[in-house]
Amino acid sequence: MATESSSAKRWLPLEANPEVMNQFLWGLGLEPDAAECNDVFGLDDELLEMVPKPVLAVLFLYPITKKSEEERIEQDKEIKEKVHSDKVYFMKQTVGNACGTIGLLHAIGNITSEIKLSEGSFLDKFFKSTANMTPMERARFLENDSQIEDAHSVAVTAGETPATDDADTHFICLVCVDGELYELDGRKAGPISHGASSPATLLKDATKVMKKFIDKNPDTLNFNVMAISKRT
Repeated sequence: MATESSSAKRWLPLEANPEVMNQFLWGLGLEPDAAECNDVFGLDDELLEMVPKPVLAVLFLYPITKKSEEERIEQDKEIKEKVHSDKVYFMKQTVGNACGTIGLLHAIGNITSEIKLSEGSFLDKFFKSTANMTPMERARFLENDSQIEDAHSVAVTAGETPATDDADTHFICLVCVDGELYELDGRKAGPISHGASSPATLLKDATKVMKKFIDKNPDTLNFNVMAISKRT
């Protein structure tokens, strides 16, 4: 949740808690019977089978380390040289500790065809307003929106553990768009493609990416995985 922010604004970090995330999203306009966040208790096959299907997006919380920061800088050099699909909804992060909210917006913004947003709700208006913006314009739009900031603050207080400003973990989103698995991280220059995927294999494909993160940081257990599943 800690970030390199281009804004002086900082929020308190969201807790990696499906109940908190659900109340947050439902309050902003995601229809409760459309989708919900669920814990992923482990990345072994039998635990992945317990996750409600179909999975529409995955949220991954990982520790920010010296190694992960060095890799991010190297990745940004490569990202800037590539042309990305306009079909991927991506936004930069300019507000400190806003990565939980950014991760959720990345998820919802790329699965709007699979879910229902209440007409006139915050999420409905946000995605309609920002549809043709650049990633940085979307970030500034979010930064200046008091409604989302207030909703984020309420969600923070709903967590089970006291929030602190010095978090050293970070949320990203993994989602399938047009047959490709994308890593969406507002701290990076753009979306990162991790190859072919499909709605049916999204969770297992995302697991391969997350395991690489975990393998690179064997000395920490500070990881968390949540899936946004369609309610059927």
